[in-house]
Amino acid sequence: MSRARTARRIAAGAAYSGGGLGLLGAATVGVFLAEVQLAKRTVGTGLPDPPRADGLYGTEFGGPELSPGPLRLAMLGDSTAAGLGVRRARQTPGALLASGLAAVAERPVELRNVALSGAMSDDLDRQVSLLLDGDRPPPDVAVIMIGANDVTRRMPPTQSVRLLTAAVRRLRLAGSQVVVGTCPDLGTIEPVYQPLRWLARRVSRQLAAAQTIGVVAQGGRTVSMGDLLGPEFAANPREMFGPDSYHPSAEGYATAAMAVLPTLCAALELWPDSDRLDVSRDEGMLPVAEAASAAAGQAGTEVTAARAPWALLKHRRRRRLPEPAPAPAEPARTVESRHT
Repeated sequence: MSRARTARRIAAGAAYSGGGLGLLGAATVGVFLAEVQLAKRTVGTGLPDPPRADGLYGTEFGGPELSPGPLRLAMLGDSTAAGLGVRRARQTPGALLASGLAAVAERPVELRNVALSGAMSDDLDRQVSLLLDGDRPPPDVAVIMIGANDVTRRMPPTQSVRLLTAAVRRLRLAGSQVVVGTCPDLGTIEPVYQPLRWLARRVSRQLAAAQTIGVVAQGGRTVSMGDLLGPEFAANPREMFGPDSYHPSAEGYATAAMAVLPTLCAALELWPDSDRLDVSRDEGMLPVAEAASAAAGQAGTEVTAARAPWALLKHRRRRRLPEPAPAPAEPARTVESRHT
């Protein structure tokens, strides 16, 4: 079955509250689970909690009291969104994106990160509530990175997509733009061996494609995390992965953030000719499922809605990120972290 057809089935199952559609045959589940446990023991989870990076970035463009005030950026998702594996707040993806967005917009950016290490898609409702159920205004744009733990902990893909879609819908109804970094290609993790490598790649790419279909239907945009964004990871794993050989290093997070930033800016209409297709870069308008399938197989690819049932497939040029200044310190979270 093609990836596009599988993604359509998963997305359709999610839309109709189906939860039983699996991606692996029964004969492979035992091998898959055994290999997962072996890989987890090899990887290890002894990392400290990610540093807090909440605060105001781009203060050189004015203070929060100036009109129209800072742009509000929210980060949601799992350990990748939280920045697990780096020691400095400015090395987290949230800080990198906030600093880059401020430089493009020439306007301060207020970052609020509610991502949780170890989170699955069933934690997104809680995270969205933290952003919306209070006196603060909703974020102008939210970035969600989720899916890896759904795969390793065997959440049914239809349930995973349904939960993500519900979170995107809530944010969109609140007036926020949404950019989703889809499930990364878990077949690239160094301690993962065959046959888990092939299975992990297949399952994670199928989930990424299905996530894209669900997100685009709600008016969000997706960026394929793919093999953790590009050949750099395959060529330089010692530099791109952190000490646990599973989470990105500071250089790895910077590479990922450079790929997400153009879509983040396009969502806020800060990118010139943001939705004009460039045929020289193999961009085009495709049926949503075909665009989702193509994006899942090529890291750093954006999918955004066009005229239903079509979507734009874009390969935006990465933008070099400025070095973010340290963010103001804020109190530590009271919720207990759960590492992947």
